[in-house]
Amino acid sequence: MALEQTRVQIVPKPWGSTDLLPWSEAGHDGVAIGELWFQRRDPKAPEPALLLKLLFTQEALSIQVHPDDALAQAMGQAHGKTEAWYILSATPQATVGVGLTSVLTSAQLRCAIANGSITEHLHWRKAVKDDVIFVPAGTIHAIGAGLVLAEIQQRSDTTFRLFDHGRARELHIEQGVAAARAGPAESQAPPEHLTDTRTLLVASPYFVLERLDLAAGSAWELDARHETWLVVIAGDAQLGPSQAGIGEGCFVEAQTMRIKAGRDGLTCLVAYEATKPSHDLLRALDESFALAPGNAAVQPPLLLPALAGSTIPVTEARP
Repeated sequence: MALEQTRVQIVPKPWGSTDLLPWSEAGHDGVAIGELWFQRRDPKAPEPALLLKLLFTQEALSIQVHPDDALAQAMGQAHGKTEAWYILSATPQATVGVGLTSVLTSAQLRCAIANGSITEHLHWRKAVKDDVIFVPAGTIHAIGAGLVLAEIQQRSDTTFRLFDHGRARELHIEQGVAAARAGPAESQAPPEHLTDTRTLLVASPYFVLERLDLAAGSAWELDARHETWLVVIAGDAQLGPSQAGIGEGCFVEAQTMRIKAGRDGLTCLVAYEATKPSHDLLRALDESFALAPGNAAVQPPLLLPALAGSTIPVTEARP
């Protein structure tokens, strides 16, 4: 059983940003921050199956691919890396690339990686706020500049770079060819409204991703039967014993958590280890009511340590 506010791990990236507001006030000392990883509070806690993170892209990321479970295990790793993105903000020119425009043979893919023409084979699309993109392991993909996005993934950091925009980092041609399904991306189911408050974004063999939209002052109980991660993307709320605003989150497992939406309501992403949506994930409480300024019935929440105080930097370079 677990119910805890997450700590945030800072991951510098060459394509990252020095302006993380309003998502984080974490210090950067002029270093570009590419990712914020949501972690359990105790570093010695059992390793979760999923990793929730926020990405900030001032420059384009590498074109890359991740191994599936079979290839990862053949390499001596526990599992592969399937992921999904939710676009939080995007500049008018922002794009993402997912899958190729046509099927390539291994020889053609190897040649395209070697001469850099892989950029012309990638299927690029405009990225806009609230887009949802599912990226199964083996899908060649890239994230462009000008984006803030939330990512949920299998907990793996194995990435094979196929093109890196002249950054002179190592490419992984043979590993990438072995991992890639060198063709168009799989079709993706559109978001589905499960209830007035729950929208199913992605259901995969490894995780379910939902968006919750809760009215101001409403009270709920979230039944986290499996590993569950939550991050606030608009408004604020009392999550169990702690208050959380934009960019803050919690980890819950084998426990129920009370949620009280704030005066501006709450929009959050919830990701949990399952293959299909949980029918009983969210239940309205009878005490739900609309908050009004000066409402004396609202008790101040018990605060856990501020996230900024528990932020830990990571300085090693990652893909």
